[in-house]
Amino acid sequence: MAEEHPLKPFYSVLVLAFACSTLVALAAVGLQPYQQANRSLDQKKNILVAAGLFQDELPISEQFKTIEPRLVELATGRFVDPPDIDPETYDQRSAALSDDTGRALARENDPAGIRRLEDYSLVYLVRQDGAISQVVLPVRGKGLWSTMYAYVAIEADLNTINGISFYEHGETPGLGGEVENSRWQKLWQGKQLFDSDGALAFTVRKPSPGSDPATQHHQVDGLSGATLTSDGVDRLMQFWFGEHGFKPFFEQVREQGGFNG
Repeated sequence: MAEEHPLKPFYSVLVLAFACSTLVALAAVGLQPYQQANRSLDQKKNILVAAGLFQDELPISEQFKTIEPRLVELATGRFVDPPDIDPETYDQRSAALSDDTGRALARENDPAGIRRLEDYSLVYLVRQDGAISQVVLPVRGKGLWSTMYAYVAIEADLNTINGISFYEHGETPGLGGEVENSRWQKLWQGKQLFDSDGALAFTVRKPSPGSDPATQHHQVDGLSGATLTSDGVDRLMQFWFGEHGFKPFFEQVREQGGFNG
């Protein structure tokens, strides 16, 4: 009987490892379109949740027919239709990272801690009975451990919050992770972004028994035991509804007499 070469086990393991890594790589490439489709579907679901329109028993694609994605130039607040950008496939995160479609934020202009800002943002117009009833806006900002991503639905008056849906974050389960808690998110419904002078007045703060009742229209209680995450949510709202976020967009819509003017 011939004697086995001493390196044969090593070669066998090497061939097996190569075969397995090839299979894993092929599976990753092959599944990529399905993963992207699932991500898109999940984002649509969360847009519907923020708008208070999601129904578990109906197909998401059917429910989303009342929602129109548009692009807004953040610096001017104007609706735009760049010929090379399709709102249906626009990757806002990637756009922020490119010097061609995004820019770095100075620290003093970046309370949300996002570091870079895209030139164009998606906005989702919700149509009911032939009129725009609300607009859903993507927002993001640093929490304690992660960047938190959410959609905020604003009624057509551009002041009243209709809902919020956090759909991606890495905050502590049971503490900061409660940004996903539907009971906490319901506290946002009906809150006002701006005061009677048009100044951004909305805050997320630790509950205070002696707080002024006049401020309660603009305030959501922070998450218990998650002060830093709550502060992050507060800062992302300050940024995205301020001058570097959607404030120019709101001003443009108001100048035109509102969405349905």
